[in-house]
Amino acid sequence: MATKFLLTFAICRLIVTVGLTLDPTELLRLELEGQLSLDPADVGSASRDFGGMRTAHPMAVLHPASPQDVARLVKSAYESAHGFGISARGHGHSINGQAMTGNGLVIQMSGSRGNPPPPRVSEKSMYVDVWGGALWIDVLRSTLEYGLAPKSWTDYLYLSVGGTLSNAGISGQAFNHGPQISNVYELDVVTGKGELLTCSKEQNSELYDAVLGGLGQFGIITRARIALERAPRRVRWIRVLYSNFTAFTQDQEYLISLHGQPQKFDYVEGFVIVDEGLINNWRSSFFSPRNPVKISSLNADGGILYCLEITKNYQESNADTIDQEVEALLKNFNFIPASVFTTDLPIADFDRGVFKGILGNNTSGPILIYPMNKNKWDDKSSVVTPNEDVFYLVALLRSALDNGDETQGLEYLSNQNRRILQFCDEAGINVKQYLPHYTTQQEWIRHFGEKWTLFSKRKMEFDPRHILATGQRIFAPLLNPRGASF
Repeated sequence: MATKFLLTFAICRLIVTVGLTLDPTELLRLELEGQLSLDPADVGSASRDFGGMRTAHPMAVLHPASPQDVARLVKSAYESAHGFGISARGHGHSINGQAMTGNGLVIQMSGSRGNPPPPRVSEKSMYVDVWGGALWIDVLRSTLEYGLAPKSWTDYLYLSVGGTLSNAGISGQAFNHGPQISNVYELDVVTGKGELLTCSKEQNSELYDAVLGGLGQFGIITRARIALERAPRRVRWIRVLYSNFTAFTQDQEYLISLHGQPQKFDYVEGFVIVDEGLINNWRSSFFSPRNPVKISSLNADGGILYCLEITKNYQESNADTIDQEVEALLKNFNFIPASVFTTDLPIADFDRGVFKGILGNNTSGPILIYPMNKNKWDDKSSVVTPNEDVFYLVALLRSALDNGDETQGLEYLSNQNRRILQFCDEAGINVKQYLPHYTTQQEWIRHFGEKWTLFSKRKMEFDPRHILATGQRIFAPLLNPRGASF
């Protein structure tokens, strides 16, 4: 069994700090089609993110109307005698201020203020061209009009295309199709020099590889060409429970080994159930309230259960054989007998129950476990993963509460996160953080490992003044005049 993990932590609470500001009057002279806003409400919104742990006040916010707006602004920063940082912001779901900039400017890529271009679907070539700030939920809605859907999604669809492609984009489909960065045909990117370039595996490939999973360090994605497939008409949704972690992970790894075969499940995800409140309340649209699940009745070891969630896509034409197909796939599993829960969903109900319900904001601290096939990840991209054929993403998605309970506070949960990482380090478990957050360059060097030399080389090529995504804290901004020695 794989002993290497990709970890992601999400802890949310508001901490107020003070950002720096610059005189923005020179920016008002730029010939922009969109809106350059100095409004305190816009600046205040761009100074916060979903994590709520940091604030940084930009000097202005751009709502771009075109890729040219983005290019003009970045070029002005690159050529500026004073220099200032540029951060692209999607839906604001960063955790530690990664999309913020103090003493700089935020480009608000998501939203309709700038009237960005709508998605354009090619049925013949099975792709969709989308604005970098488009939300995945809107991409899905536009493609479903043609009976198509992206091959690889992210579990929460109210995120921007450029945001997830700058990290990886993971869901229960990644074992089969790879992460979202493995399902992009082409990009338009504004580099840190203000150049607007089209890139792909065949054209400007170094930039293409750098930007995918590049944490916004090499360019701002203004357009992405996303791979599509035929959307299923119906989905068989199945959950089975385990009390034994080894059996749980063995079945997960068996399932993802079936990728590319006709008889397989199409979505594989697991999660940990630590109390009866979670099993009956989180994603509660699945279980009937008339038949609540009791952990104690299932002989859970230590009060913990493991739930495997899988789906099988099918069309109306093979609805009469779906029972046999599912039964054949499940027959060798080692879940708790009589713990199988199934339901059939048309795609519209799947949208309401999963995208808007299950994947909405009303979770209560889930712990998700995704098995991954490393051969579905392109090693030429900037993203780093554990060096093993099968690895796991373990997502601890918790929110800190200021309710007087010390165990639910920010400091307590942050300390838990650090203890988890320390344990992995001491146990020799090779861990890479997904949505990484470090405060020193040495930590970043360790994170990227053997990719660091190439990562830093690409930075000097595509963003030599370190203008972009300064909130990641990977490279210190070089705000001396252009042409001076760096």
